[in-house]
Amino acid sequence: MRTRIPHWEQLFAAAITEAHTRTFAWGQHDCATWAFDLRRNLTSGPDHAARWRGRYRTPGGCQRVLRRLGWRRLEDGGRALLGEPLPDPRLAQRGDIVLGGDPEAFGVCIGARAAFVSPDGLVTLPLSSCRLAWRT
Repeated sequence: MRTRIPHWEQLFAAAITEAHTRTFAWGQHDCATWAFDLRRNLTSGPDHAARWRGRYRTPGGCQRVLRRLGWRRLEDGGRALLGEPLPDPRLAQRGDIVLGGDPEAFGVCIGARAAFVSPDGLVTLPLSSCRLAWRT
């Protein structure tokens, strides 16, 4: 687990607000890019999304990039980049990365709910519907 930067709460709130207004774009502002960019910003950590940012523009392109990175599923990428997930996703705290939804996507815990960037905009789901979570 990385240490969050001072005043991360303000950055977190601003990122949620911006995600409401920003247009979804595969490889630029999608579930994984948004979640991992937010994690980087909250911790001053590595830019994991640089591995895929700008390398695809469609769902099929996303799948090809995943395979090129050696990941069959998003979960494989989460484990490769973040390690083992929490024992129960309901232990996630604000700012932690989650994996959930249908279709499955990376998101961020915002409390009792998780936020996901999708083609329909920013959507939230109950945290209990997430399958995995990683501490930020």
